[in-house]
Amino acid sequence: MPYVPEGFELAGVPCGLKASGRDDLALIHCPQGAVAAGVYTQNLVFAAPVEVDRSRTPRSDFRICVVNAANANACTGERGLRNADEMTRLAAEACGARREQALVMSTGVIGEYLEMEKIASGIAAAHSQLGRDDDSFHAASRAITTTDKGPKITRRSLTLNGGSALLSGMAKGAGMIGPRMATMLAVVMTDAALQTDDAQQLLAAAVSASFNRISVEGHMSTNDTVLLIASGKACGEPLRGDDLSAFSAELTGACIELAKMIPDDGEGSTHLIEIEVAGCRCEADADQIARTIAASNLVKTAISGADPNWGRIVSAAGYAGPTFDPQRVSLVINGAAIYSNGVPEQFDAAALSRSIRENRETMIRLDLAGGDSSAKFWTSDLTVDYVTFNADYHT
Repeated sequence: MPYVPEGFELAGVPCGLKASGRDDLALIHCPQGAVAAGVYTQNLVFAAPVEVDRSRTPRSDFRICVVNAANANACTGERGLRNADEMTRLAAEACGARREQALVMSTGVIGEYLEMEKIASGIAAAHSQLGRDDDSFHAASRAITTTDKGPKITRRSLTLNGGSALLSGMAKGAGMIGPRMATMLAVVMTDAALQTDDAQQLLAAAVSASFNRISVEGHMSTNDTVLLIASGKACGEPLRGDDLSAFSAELTGACIELAKMIPDDGEGSTHLIEIEVAGCRCEADADQIARTIAASNLVKTAISGADPNWGRIVSAAGYAGPTFDPQRVSLVINGAAIYSNGVPEQFDAAALSRSIRENRETMIRLDLAGGDSSAKFWTSDLTVDYVTFNADYHT
């Protein structure tokens, strides 16, 4: 199964923004046009590329997206906005498109101006290397990373009434990751056909269940962007009915898969923590409690130390805000019942500690026994390495 859907071509090249000399500029091109939708950071302080893209999505005549790493082009005022717009002009001109058909994403250091000569040469080089093979996809996925240990990618084959389609995605992010998106970028591409309004609605729902339910340290960023681009080359008519529902499920699944890779790659992390809160009156309550548990440094450090200190989890739920009956609460960690109906269970603490220590993923399930709604949230543990890294890293 290939990574590149029909109607797309990609490239990733070094243009000198990264001190390491590694790939740092990517192009994603749809020569015959595509539908594009976007979801962005909720931070009041947002980067210039976010302002540009918000004004241009959703749209039905997308052509090109240019992405740079190592410089966020955030908190750079009017000059930064001009630079972001110029990036779209350069990319569009290289591809024979109009400026408004181009989108831009940036990630990296905040508060520094882009070196536009390097950007211009990178766009020219990337345009000359646009390809439809897997190597081109991988080069682009590498070019958008910063402190990531490696690219974050996924692909899925979809069987629809009109035939088969491909759904592929790439993402970046390892730090400054907070709820309702963070320093993360993601692009999901498909050759299925979507109407513009459907694409925007489906992407918003998928992001709500995925990228909006992850954190590393809870710091909301300035540049978060998730794009959905649909070329429509695999099937002529826009998806409807059951096909649209099936696509929505696959899109959400792909976004969850990519989103989980981000806290799993959290700076200095040794564990991915999945928190499921069930038995709530509504999903909003479950989501709020899960977020509160994930934000607790005491919970995160306990998992880092393989300490099944369940009192930290239960107490975090108690101050989260939603009301519940404490005498009906139950807690399970990695399959071990720790706390049932408001009282402690007998459990093998040494065995559970070993389970946490020896497995990358820690599963926490809290059941409030007060309703039928639930929510999941993913975070990383908090380690000495995280503190060291971010004490030394210039942002």
